[in-house]
Formats: sequence, C-alpha cells, structure tokens
Amino acid sequence: MTPPSPGAVRKWIGPPVDVPGGGQFRTVIYYGPWQCSSQIMTYCQEKCAGNGYALQGCIWLADVKMDFQGTVVRAGSRFGMTQCCCNYGTLSVKQNDAARNRWNRARLGFRKEWAERFGAWPAEANGMPYQGHHIRDLAHGGNPTDWDNIIPFPQDLHEALLAPYNQCYANEPPWTRTGVDHPYGE
Repeated sequence: MTPPSPGAVRKWIGPPVDVPGGGQFRTVIYYGPWQCSSQIMTYCQEKCAGNGYALQGCIWLADVKMDFQGTVVRAGSRFGMTQCCCNYGTLSVKQNDAARNRWNRARLGFRKEWAERFGAWPAEANGMPYQGHHIRDLAHGGNPTDWDNIIPFPQDLHEALLAPYNQCYANEPPWTRTGVDHPYGE
C-alpha cells in the first residue's frame, strides 16, 4: 500500500465537549497511514531498543488533535498515533483468540467510556460505529483493552491496514524510510 497523498487525508471531527470550570474542547482525528517523520522514527527506534527489540518499520497511523477554547485562552495539542513495528514475537492462535475475545467483551463499555471522555465514538455515515484499531496489534502481543493502544478507525481504512502492517513487520518500504513532518494540511 502506498501512503495516501496529503490531499487524500480523511478526518473525523468530534462534537464540542464542555470542560469543568468553563470552555470547550474538540477532538479531531486525521487518518493515515503515512510514513513516520524523522522524529517519530527516532521515537520508535528508542522504544523498541528500550524494550530489547529491533525496529523493523514505523507507521504513522493517525494524528489526534485536541483544540481547547475558553473565555481567555485558545490552545491545542497534537499526538501522533504510531505503530512501531518492533521484532515482537507472535502469539499462538489460542493466545490471539483469547486477546480477541477479551476485546470483544470490553468493546461496548470501552466505546461508552471513550464517548464520555471525548463526546462521541465516531460512526460511519450509515450509523455503524467505527472499528476499534489496536495500534500494537493483538497478534504481536498488543493489549486488547489498553487506552493507549486503541483508536477509532473507519472500517474501510481499518481493513486496509493489514497490508501496511505486514510490510512494516517484514522490514519493507515504504515503512522503513522516513516521510515528511506534516503529511496533511488543515
């Protein structure tokens, strides 16, 4: 899979969420996948090495932007959701099934809690909820219910991630090379 061009990016814009004490924030998710910037690639190299693994590739999956607007201040933050394809071992079929079952049991509660924090769990145009994507995939030992490991993903984009993940874990381009610092415009 070739990373999307900057003009082809898709985004989800969440509803405004009231903040105790005044003001509101809004979550915006920009969806890739993109090649990792040099800064993100370095982060992944250090993350893998720090845990005793070698980096095989890096995928910048999405960018989560949080915009805050109060009576006195406007502020925002960004966080790149990144898959560091370390040379993790794979789970057995039984272990993978157990992880998948754990996610299936937790999915509705997770979406509800996510909506309480961010205002809504994204949905497709037909009303079906976005799928929950495990950044560190379950087959490579990703935690099925960890907040830092799950991001809502549109179904078509989620299903298209299998090929990039396989390429990334196989140490294949384009996921072995760095990309641009800002892969999309606002």
